[in-house]
Amino acid sequence: MPAAHNQNPFPQAVTSSAAPSCRGRADEVAMSETEAFREFKQGLALLRDNYADKALPHMQKAVQLEKNNPYYMSYLGVVLARSEEKWAEAEKLCDSAVRLKRNQAQLYLNLAEVYATAGRKEDAVETLQAGMKYARRDVRLNLAMNRLASRRPPVFSFLSRRHPVNRQLGKLRHKTLTMFGSSGD
Repeated sequence: MPAAHNQNPFPQAVTSSAAPSCRGRADEVAMSETEAFREFKQGLALLRDNYADKALPHMQKAVQLEKNNPYYMSYLGVVLARSEEKWAEAEKLCDSAVRLKRNQAQLYLNLAEVYATAGRKEDAVETLQAGMKYARRDVRLNLAMNRLASRRPPVFSFLSRRHPVNRQLGKLRHKTLTMFGSSGD
C-alpha cells in the first residue's frame, strides 16, 4: 500500500541542512505540492459555485503537478463530466481515484455524481453501495443514496408530503406493497 500523499517522502536527515544537495529536491517537491493544492482549492471553489468550465484548468494543473493524488483525479473527473461531458474519461479518473483510496467516501460520491450526470443511475447506486461497504460511517453516502432513490407520490396530493396523514398512509402503503411483493410502479 503506498504511503499517504501528504507525508514527506524524504527522511528528516535528507532534508536537513547537512545535506544541501538533497534539500533542493525536497523544497521543489514541497513547492509543487503547495502549488497543486492552491490550484485544487481554486478549482474546487469554482466547481462548488457551478463554474465547472472555469474550474477545469485549475483541476488539470493540480493533477499535472501531483499525478497520483486521488482527490485531484476524482474532482478532475467531476469537472470533465460537468463541463465537457467526457463521460468515459471522467469515469476512468474517478474509478482510479477510488482504487487508490477505497475507504474515502468523497471519492465514491464523485464517481456516483459522474454516473448520475451521465444518466447512469443504476451505476451511481452501485457505486454508493460499494462506498457504504468500504466507508461505512459516512452519512453522505446514505444521503446521496436517498436522493437517487425514486419516491412514490404522496397518498393525498392535496396534502404536503410531510403531513402526518400522508406519512402514516405512506408507511402503510409501503408495508402492504412489500408484503405483496409489488414495487407499486
